[in-house]
Amino acid sequence: MSGFDDEEEEYQGVVTIVLPQNEEGKEVGAVDVRAHLAGHFSPLTGDYRWKGRLAASDELTAAYKKGARKVLVRTPDGHEGSGTLDEPNLWGGHPVSGAGTPPFAVPKIEIDD
Repeated sequence: MSGFDDEEEEYQGVVTIVLPQNEEGKEVGAVDVRAHLAGHFSPLTGDYRWKGRLAASDELTAAYKKGARKVLVRTPDGHEGSGTLDEPNLWGGHPVSGAGTPPFAVPKIEIDD
């Protein structure tokens, strides 16, 4: 049980948060943090929705205060997804969410014609 919803896939562990690019198109940096992420297919919108929480990180909070919102979330297995960073919660961690390819493995579904 994930703590989010019983029908959701999930990931718990370390992720790399790749911060937005600067004006020259170069990555500003990356931060490794612990995360709990979960997601599900949304039949209403026809896409995959995922969300989660990131552990407290001074580097991540500093980037958020400088305007970082769009981030790339990457797991050690190489899965990655684009997400939106939200303001820190009471414990200093950041919520993160995205739509589309999630930053964790999901079961492949074969559709029969």
